[in-house]
Amino acid sequence: MLPFPVVMKPYQQIEIEECSEPLVLIPLEQFAVLTPHPYVALGAPYGDRSPYWLRQSVVAALQHAQDYLHRIHPNWHIQIFDAYRPISVQQFMVDHTAQELAKKMGRSLEHLSPAAHQSLLEKVYHFWALPSHDPKTPPPHSTGAAIDITLVDEAGQSVAMGAPIDEVSERSHPDYFQSFKDVASQQFHAHRMLLCQCMQSAGFQQHPNEWWHFSKGDQLWAWTTSQATGRPHIAYFGGVHT
Repeated sequence: MLPFPVVMKPYQQIEIEECSEPLVLIPLEQFAVLTPHPYVALGAPYGDRSPYWLRQSVVAALQHAQDYLHRIHPNWHIQIFDAYRPISVQQFMVDHTAQELAKKMGRSLEHLSPAAHQSLLEKVYHFWALPSHDPKTPPPHSTGAAIDITLVDEAGQSVAMGAPIDEVSERSHPDYFQSFKDVASQQFHAHRMLLCQCMQSAGFQQHPNEWWHFSKGDQLWAWTTSQATGRPHIAYFGGVHT
């Protein structure tokens, strides 16, 4: 189990005023769904909890985002990669990601030098939230307000985004391909902008480091909204323990 880094992320300073809105099941028949669920396939400990839950108003907003997409591409769909994530799953995926990064270095976590271990930690936590049990600092996915998604076309094929979901690299940053002039890069950027446009039309905010991650009502959403508007916002969804 990886230790937490000392430095908190800026959005974790946002105040939470929990509104107690329930988690509900996403109507999966209305969206595309990646099967099997990627983290379940890895053995993540969901138990009897569903990764396809979201807060009720967030599900409604997701449906609005897909309606917006259908006005542009009538036969495309939002594909759901991941939604609600218990803290135990957050910890599992943080540890899994760290192990995979160490393997790419040809090493194991246990045999990294302190400096290499710290560098690896910084890479992991650049993308993954802390698996914190502190009610003041819940991981975004553990609030039921965050979702990881992409797009599929009329043939059910994934729309090219230039990097897979969960890739720990600079290519995952939403605007990474913006300055590239080749046709493929411009297409990747256009597809990312379309996804963001659909989600922002429904009040979601995008994670600054991840083209696939959007949220509505959690601390990251409140922080991102305050950065965009210059006005302070509070979060109204905290961690959910079912």
